[in-house]
Parts: sequence; structure tokens; C-alpha cells
Amino acid sequence: MRISIFGLGYVGAVCAGCLSARGHDVVGVDISSTKIDLINNGKSPIVEPGLEELLQKGISTGKLRGTTDFAEAIRATDLSMICVGTPSKKNGDLELDYIESVCREIGYVLRDKATRHTIVVRSTVLPGTVANVVIPILEDCSGKKAGVDFGVAVNPEFLRESTAIKDYDLPPMTVIGEFDKASGDVLQSLYEELDAPIIRKDIAVAEMIKYTCNVWHATKVTFANEIGNIAKAVGVDGREVMDVVCQDKALNLSQYYMRPGFAFGGSCLPKDVRALTYRASSLDVEAPLLNSLMRSNTSQVQNAFDMVASYDTRKVALLGLSFKAGTDDLRESPLVELAEMLIGKGFDLSIFDSNVEYARVHGANKDYI
Repeated sequence: MRISIFGLGYVGAVCAGCLSARGHDVVGVDISSTKIDLINNGKSPIVEPGLEELLQKGISTGKLRGTTDFAEAIRATDLSMICVGTPSKKNGDLELDYIESVCREIGYVLRDKATRHTIVVRSTVLPGTVANVVIPILEDCSGKKAGVDFGVAVNPEFLRESTAIKDYDLPPMTVIGEFDKASGDVLQSLYEELDAPIIRKDIAVAEMIKYTCNVWHATKVTFANEIGNIAKAVGVDGREVMDVVCQDKALNLSQYYMRPGFAFGGSCLPKDVRALTYRASSLDVEAPLLNSLMRSNTSQVQNAFDMVASYDTRKVALLGLSFKAGTDDLRESPLVELAEMLIGKGFDLSIFDSNVEYARVHGANKDYI
């Protein structure tokens, strides 16, 4: 396949090396003549183990070259990958100037290009960016229609610096966000040689998947650090604790509890979160992530109430009252909390739970309600 790659930083340079090594004709594009000179001399513009060897192979076989000429690169290829940076603004939002600039350059060239071209966004962008920024610029500058005259797709990368070559060759998955089926087909044909499942979704889902993965990784690091800090304060080896925690592949490292839904409850989770965060506070150990759990959980109940209140009805059926299905345990059930909120605001509430009979409620359950 003939591929142009815009932006020869940590993502673009790796993609250029890996794709050219697999026999594709690759044109690397960057505004930096220094980077282009390095590429054309088989030198890596970044520090990444194994990359320079791939670049040298690409140059020596004629499968890779670099240029600062955007227009020539687009005319010479059938697919363009956008790999430019999307740095943070001071307010935390994304800086999209580089994305917008590349899209304008591509759009102007597409205006006079007779053959179909596919534009693939590999840069990390928030959901809605391709639909609301990338496609409008491409259409405006080209005078053509996305999905008809040219293709658009999102292909988030999961490359880690220092292991990027291995990550490219052995990805956990390949995610394709397609604006049109033809673009998805093109990308699928590009990645079929990799031993990884190919997952095709719409563009916004693909954009969100990338952020979800990165935020999840950040959450794991923060969680482990906070547990380690608390463990140290109570005289326990946090690494030893986490080593055992990670051996549980049934619950701890699994798909369980990883689907959006309602709040957690029951006799264990709320109590234990409060106890551990209280102990951390008493030991002057900061644990902002752990401290946020109960607040976040409460907001899920509030979200459910707000959703019910948004409908034009005062009669509500609540199917379930225990903290989860298959039990009669009402202790700290978020559904009990929701029921109390609805009744308190004057809703006519009917409750059904096949496992809960009021006449049989006793002990801790009766005390709770």
C-alpha cells in the first residue's frame, strides 16, 4: 500500500519504520527539515530501541523516504496517516492547531486529486473531533464529500515509548473507527497481517476507546501508588500486597465490574472503602483517588434520580431493592437510597423485588431500612 505519514515524532516515525519494513511504500512528512534529513539518512529522529534499524532497511530498499512537501506526498500515496501532536492547553483542553493545519493541506491537494484517498487519524483526539473538526476542514478545503469522494477513519495507536516496535508488531487489538465502510476495509487490509483482533467501530467510539485505555492505565498506576503509600504507613510491603492482588484473574484483573451501570453497595464495599480511607487520613497519608470513590458512587445515585425526574410522570416502578440481583441484602443498597430520594420528592413509587419480602425483613436489613 502507498502510505503518507504526517508527523514524524514518537508515533509517526515508528509507524513509518514498521510499515516500510512490512513492504509498504511509505512517505514520511514533517515540517522539520532536520527530521527529514535524519529519516533520509536512515537515522531515527527519536530514541526508540530497534527503530533506526527499521528506518535504515526502509531507506536501503527504497520503501521509505522523507519529505517536507505535503502536496507531493499526498499525490504519491493512497492513504494518509495523521500522527501530529495534540498537546494540552493550559486549561487542559487539546491543542488542535497541528491537526487543523494538516487537514487543510490534505484538503487542498484532494481538490485536484482524481483517485480516492483515505485519511486516517492516529493522533489522540477527543470524541467528536473528527466529526466536528477534521471532516469539516477536509470537505471545505477539498470541495468534496467525506465517505463519498474520500475516506475517513480513526486508528488509535497503543504504542508505549521504549517498547513501541514490539507494541506495533504484537498489539492487544487493532481498533478501526470508520466513517465509511470502504475506509474500514482499507485499514483492515493493512492490519490483517498482524496477529491481533481487528475491532471496527464508528469514529466516536474509537476516539473514546483511546482515552478510556489511557485513563484506565493512569488510574491503575495511581491506585497502586495509593495502596502502596497506605501499606507502608501500616508497616506492610505494598508490592507484596499487589503481587497477590494481581494473581486473582477471576475478579481483580478481569471484565468483572468493568461495565457502566449503577452504584455499588452492600455490606462490604462501602464499609471497607470508608475504613481504609479513614485509616489513611488518620496516618496523614493522602489518597485522593480512594477518597473520591464514595463521592463518585453517590453521584451515580443522583444521576439516576435526575434521569427519572426528567420524565413527565410521578408514577415510578422500581424493579429491585437489594444491592444486587440474587440476594435479599438491603444493607447500603443504592436502590434503597434512590427509593428514599424519590419518595422524599413526592413520587408515587411501586417496588418489586422477588427476593425481598417486607414481612421477612429482619436484623441488619430491617435496621437499614
